[in-house]
Amino acid sequence: MSQARDHVGDDHWPARPFRNPGAGPGTSARKRTAVQVAAGTPVLPVLIVSLVVLVDLASGTGVIWLHLLAAGPALAATTSGPRGVLCVGALAAGLGTALGIRDGVPDHELAAVLSALTAVTLASGLASALRGRRERVLAAVRSVAEAAQHALLRPVPPTVGPFQVAVRYSAAAAEARIGGDLYALVPTPYGVRLIVGDVRGKGLPAVSTAALVLGVFREAAYDEPDLLAVVGRIERSLARNLGSDDFVTAVVAGHPRPGQLEVVNCGHAPPLLVRPSGASGASGASGDVTPVEPTHPAPPLGLRALTGETPRLQVLPFTNGDQLLLYTDGVTEARDDGRAFYPLADGLARHVSDEPARTLTALHDELLAHVGGRLHDDAALLLLRKPAVPGAAALPEATASANDRLQEQACG
Repeated sequence: MSQARDHVGDDHWPARPFRNPGAGPGTSARKRTAVQVAAGTPVLPVLIVSLVVLVDLASGTGVIWLHLLAAGPALAATTSGPRGVLCVGALAAGLGTALGIRDGVPDHELAAVLSALTAVTLASGLASALRGRRERVLAAVRSVAEAAQHALLRPVPPTVGPFQVAVRYSAAAAEARIGGDLYALVPTPYGVRLIVGDVRGKGLPAVSTAALVLGVFREAAYDEPDLLAVVGRIERSLARNLGSDDFVTAVVAGHPRPGQLEVVNCGHAPPLLVRPSGASGASGASGDVTPVEPTHPAPPLGLRALTGETPRLQVLPFTNGDQLLLYTDGVTEARDDGRAFYPLADGLARHVSDEPARTLTALHDELLAHVGGRLHDDAALLLLRKPAVPGAAALPEATASANDRLQEQACG
C-alpha cells in the first residue's frame, strides 16, 4: 500500500500532486519544462570541478589534484544528459590542461591525466544516455499503468445516487497503480450497487482476476434485478477462469429501495455500520460502530463448488445519517512495531464525521502513523453515507396531521 492512489471523488492515495484547476495547459507545460531544465543543469558537477581547481591553485601540488577532475563528468552522468556530461568533461579537460601547464606537470603525466579524464567522460556520457532511455521506458510504463488503473478502478464521484461516497485505495507494489484489491460503485436501474473485494495473491495474476470480477460485476449489476443473481454471475465466471486454489473474498451490496441496503458477504471481512448517536439522524458527527456480521456465512467467490453453500441476502435498515464502511484486510492486518493490528472500528468511531472524504482522510493518516509510514499490503476503503434530509423527521407527523384533517372534513 506504499505507492498508492487516493480516491476522494477522483483523487488517489497516497496523495499525488494535485493539478491546480486554475492553471491552463500552458502553465503546466512551462512548470514541467522549468523542472526538467533545473534537473538537467550540471550545477553540482561544475561546482566539484571548480573546487578541485581552487584546491590545486591554493596548494600548487600539481598532478596530485588533477585526477579528481574526473569526478565532475562522472557525477554529471547521474543528473544530466550526454550533452551535459560532455560539456563538464570538456570544462574539466581545459582547466586540467591549464593547471598542468601552470604547475609544470611533465607532458607524459599530463597526457595520462587527460586520457583518463576523456575515458571517464565518454563512459559517463554512455551511462547518461542509457539512464535517459530507461527513464523514458519507465515513464511510458507508468502512463500505461495509470491508464489501466482508470479503466479497472474507475474514479468514484463524491455523490452517487442518494449517497455521499469516498474511496481510498493503495497497491502494495512500490511502482504499482493497481493490485489485487478491487472496488466498484455504479448506479443501475435497480438502485446503487457496489462491490469491495480482495483477490487471493498479488501481482499481475491478482490484477487479472480483479479485472475479471469487476467486468462481470459492472455488466451483471445493470442486467440482473436480483442482487443474488449478480453474485451468481460472478461465481460462474470465476469457476470457469480460476484455478482450484484461487478465490476472491467480497462484499456485494445494493440499495433497491429507500431505507434499505441489501448485503451479500462472500467470505469477506464484515462491513462496519455507523448509526448517528441520539434520536435524530441529522448529523453523522458521532455514532455507534457495529460490524455487520453475515447471518449466513458464505464461501469466497470461486469456492462454492467445493463447499456446496450458497450466499444469502441480508437486509439492513439504512436511513438518514447512516454510514457503511467496506474495506479489505490490508487495513485491518496492518501492524505496528509491536505487531499489534490497527483497530479499525475504534479509529472509525473516533474520526467519523458527516463528510466521508474527511473521515477516510483521518483514518488514512492514523493508519499510516500506526504502521510507521508505510503499508505493506494492498488496501481499499469505501465509505457510503446517506445524507440527512432537513425536516425529514417532521414529515411523517405532518402527513398524519393532514390525513386527520381530511378525515374530519369527510366525516363532517
